[in-house]
Amino acid sequence: MNDLHSSAVLDPRRPAGLAGGAPLGQRARSDAAVRQAAAAALWLSLLLVTFWWVTGRGVQDLGGWASGLTSVGRVSGLTGAVLLLAQVVLMARVPLVERAFGQDRLARLHRVVGFTSFTLVLVHVVTITWGYAAGALGQFLGMLWTLTVSYPGMLLAAAGTVCLFLVVGTSLRRARLRLRYESWHLLHLYAYLGVGLALPHQLWTGQQFTGSPARTVFWWSAWALAAGAVLTWRVGLPVCRNLRHRLRVASVVREAEDVVSVHLTGRRLDLLRVEAGQFFTWRFLGRPGWTRAHPYSVSAAPDGQSLRITVRAVGTGSSVPFSVRPGTPVLVEGPYGRLSARARSRRRVALIGAGVGITPLRALAEELHYDPGEAVLLQRCTVDPLFPQELEALTRERGLEVLILPGHRRSPHSWLGAGVGPMDQVDDLWALRWWVPDIAERDVYLCGPPPWVALVQRTLAAAGLPADRLHLETFTW
Repeated sequence: MNDLHSSAVLDPRRPAGLAGGAPLGQRARSDAAVRQAAAAALWLSLLLVTFWWVTGRGVQDLGGWASGLTSVGRVSGLTGAVLLLAQVVLMARVPLVERAFGQDRLARLHRVVGFTSFTLVLVHVVTITWGYAAGALGQFLGMLWTLTVSYPGMLLAAAGTVCLFLVVGTSLRRARLRLRYESWHLLHLYAYLGVGLALPHQLWTGQQFTGSPARTVFWWSAWALAAGAVLTWRVGLPVCRNLRHRLRVASVVREAEDVVSVHLTGRRLDLLRVEAGQFFTWRFLGRPGWTRAHPYSVSAAPDGQSLRITVRAVGTGSSVPFSVRPGTPVLVEGPYGRLSARARSRRRVALIGAGVGITPLRALAEELHYDPGEAVLLQRCTVDPLFPQELEALTRERGLEVLILPGHRRSPHSWLGAGVGPMDQVDDLWALRWWVPDIAERDVYLCGPPPWVALVQRTLAAAGLPADRLHLETFTW
């Protein structure tokens, strides 16, 4: 449609329909229950190990200098170990966890849990060593060397700590800005090695870990669960899926000067449980750098026979799809993300995207169930919008409302383009409410560059949209 705004009759009496084969809101409620259960399991584990520390005279030992240092080292080691194992599970791509939290929420949790666990590990190393040195700072380095070379598993722990230093150091914002995503992703896998090497010494020799059968069972079970999650979901499942589906490039279509769509086919894709809005990490074989994975969303609703991704060239990694040839084998991991029908709880939806961030929203506009007037898509583009013919077909056949917001951003504090006509004299909130008066009553799906997404989030919050009805994916790292 050409108008920036068109009215539609929205009947509030219309019963809720289906989304992804389940009543609206049912999967969202199931995901909320999983999130609550995961949080409860983590807090109960932390409380349990703290209880064991207290019953092991942890509080009484705080009365002395050397014993107090050792006691702090023990409790920091216990809680740090729990959080390290939780960090591994967060990284393991467990489908139940992925679907419940979504990538953006998992990324935030991963960052908080990661830095907290690493800090506790450092506190553990410093205080336990200092305590064993009878509280004498001058004997600290000598005791650290003695512990490292004499105690079972300590050399492995030292190597694991170095790996954790590497991961945390490259996760700092300034370091991340200097690294390509692919390099950062490869370095980040050292977190698995770090945890795998750092924890066994506690399982073998730590009194707080081996002091009773209950403690031994708890810690070995937790370690085995984390290791099993990695082997099953990060290794086993991707291998099985790639052997089953054997994806290959069918064709490459140029959508714009710097944008291409890659069409893929494979075997039994009807068994690949992917929904519109989700993404895979992709490796195109037979070319330099194929070992580095790149995350791209599907840009068309999966039909059980083919997949499509649409990519803009913004760097070395994202230029790869421009040069692939039909027949190129492809390895994938996924599908990941919660930017899909499972997050939906309302009949009416709004899809807001910028640039190539429109790709998962275009797929959602095709797959979601809605009647005419119940779905609106706002696309901000610098020059020409992506998928104009496809969106026109969805407007004509499905009743999707499409609002094009062209031009460069009118100011650093606005997410709107400068070419929105008479709206360029009003603020973002007024314009959004003019175009979508009931925005606070809808589910909103949002995708685009992180700074732009942050501005849209601020406007949506000011419009009264509840946080649990905003669904987004920013691919931050």
